[in-house]
Order: sequence, then structure tokens, then C-alpha cells
Amino acid sequence: MNVKMITTCLAVMVSSVAFSQAKPADTVIIKVGTGSKLILAVQDKKDLETMKQYDFQKLIGDLIAKLEKEDTSKHEKASIEYLKPDTLKIVEATEVTEIKTDEDWDADWSSNRKESKRFRKRTYHSMNFDLGTNNYLTKDGFPDQSNSLYTVKPWGSWYVGINSVQRTRLANKFYMEWGLGVSWYNFKFQNTQTTISKDENGVIFQLDTRDADFKKSKLTAAYLNASLVPMLDFGSNRRKPSVFDGHGANSFRLGAGPYVGYRINSYSKQVFKEDGVERKPRNHDNFYLNNLRYGLRVQVGFDDVDLFFNYDLNELFAENKGQQLNAFSFGITF
Repeated sequence: MNVKMITTCLAVMVSSVAFSQAKPADTVIIKVGTGSKLILAVQDKKDLETMKQYDFQKLIGDLIAKLEKEDTSKHEKASIEYLKPDTLKIVEATEVTEIKTDEDWDADWSSNRKESKRFRKRTYHSMNFDLGTNNYLTKDGFPDQSNSLYTVKPWGSWYVGINSVQRTRLANKFYMEWGLGVSWYNFKFQNTQTTISKDENGVIFQLDTRDADFKKSKLTAAYLNASLVPMLDFGSNRRKPSVFDGHGANSFRLGAGPYVGYRINSYSKQVFKEDGVERKPRNHDNFYLNNLRYGLRVQVGFDDVDLFFNYDLNELFAENKGQQLNAFSFGITF
């Protein structure tokens, strides 16, 4: 009974493909015992080279063990499990090599390695850091053109951002970059005696008249941000390379998209010496800053570095509570 079941299983397993084709298969019949047979049907003689790589002794051993337990349930194993040890090492090495290549966006239908469809990774995560400078514009240009007290000093007015970014490949040369992050505006005033305060009418910029040696004065605002930037990728890389992972081979990128931020903190800070003592007072206040900021982000990248430019479409201060200023920042992303 068991031998007959072996005959039936092998016949179905080996010859099912042959009988589904129009071309008749070459058949080898092996007698087993007194009344049973093993039937091997070969549709394409090219498959003979593939058969040489399989351990049929292990395959038949598994079938006999299954039948001795009188287990007639359907049980399938991937063909790779019956490859000879030397061949299996080659196949596994080939799979590891292919997974590490740039072709990460297609399905793998390889019949001799895995019989199920394998989807490769389409979304990559990375931590990005924005480092640059920030300033703001009035309707007439930069505030320094009118020598305003809120004129910003370019050196020292740093823009810093920390972002958790996901990059989802949507087409061969197109991906979507979306993420969340925290950023800080640091507006370092050109005049170190500038102080910022507010009353019920709005924000006030004025000179600090104390007898002190003023070193620095600035306004800092922190925001929680979300962004969505479609990117065109003209390089060969499947994901945006990083300066930390060495994936920077001839990859040019260009994109622009919206962002929105919510203010989570703001304060003014002065640094000065008074009576020989250095003082660094901070004043945490909203200073009538808009709680929301929204604007457009442009990115241009090559190899493992991107340049960014952010422009706030809404004004820095609430309507009728401060100067009409639109903040912007630019710098490097790595």
C-alpha cells in the first residue's frame, strides 16, 4: 500500500507539468517491488541539467517517512530544500547578492530559488539633519535696508532641523519624501542692544539702555513640522543616499513640496556683561508669533548631500500684532 502511494505521489509531482502541455513527455518507468512503479516524465530535456542539482534520495526519504505515518494530507516544500549542499550554497549566495543590489523595487519569480512571489522594500527610513541660516523679508525687501532694530545678522542666525523621513518609491525616477521633525528659527539681531517685548497692542522692538557690554540678542522659535516633497531622481540609486552609508554614486535629485509647522516654544535671549558679571537672561513668551507656519520646501541633491530652501507663505507674527515678516531658511541636509 505504501509503495503504491509513493508511486502515485511521485507520478503526480513529477509529471503534472508534462501532462499540462501539448507536447508529449519523455517517460521513464522504474519498477518498485512486485506491483508498483515510479514514473518520471520529462517535458523539456533542458530540465535534466536542473535535476542533477537535486537530492532525490532526500526527497524520497521524506515521502516514505510521511507515508509510514499514514499522513495523506497535502504537504508542499519549496524546491530549494532538496538542492544538493554545494548547489544550495551557490543559490543562497546569489540571493544575498541580489538583495543588496539597487534593483529593490521588483518582484522575484525565480522558480529554482523560491516559488512564492517576493516583494522588495519600497520605503526607506532615515534621520535627516537640516543645518543652515534663516532670515525674513518685508514687502520692501530685507529689514537692514531701512536699518530696522529687528534686522537679522546672517552669521549666527542658525536654522536647525531634525527630521524622521520616509522615502517611498512610486516609479523608477520618482519617489515621495514625507516626514515629521522639529526645527528651530534663531533670529540673531544685528544690533546687540535690541530687546523684544510685547504689550496689548503688539510686539515691541526697542534698544536696551542699561549701562552694559552687550554681546548678543536673539529671538528663537521652535516648531513641530510635517512635510511632503515629491522628488525626481535622475540617478541610478533606488533610495536617497546618506553621507553615513556610502550610497552616493551619481544620484541627482530635485523636488518641491509643502510643509506645515506648529509652534511648541519661543523665547528671547540676551548676553551681556553688567558690573563685570556675564548675564544670559531668557524670556519665554509667544511674542504674538503665529502658532502655525506653512510654506514651500525646495530640495536639490547630488550624491549624499541635499541643499534645501524653505519659505514661509504666512507671516511670522499674528496679523496687526507685529511687523509683516515672512521667514525663510536655507542650507544643507545630511
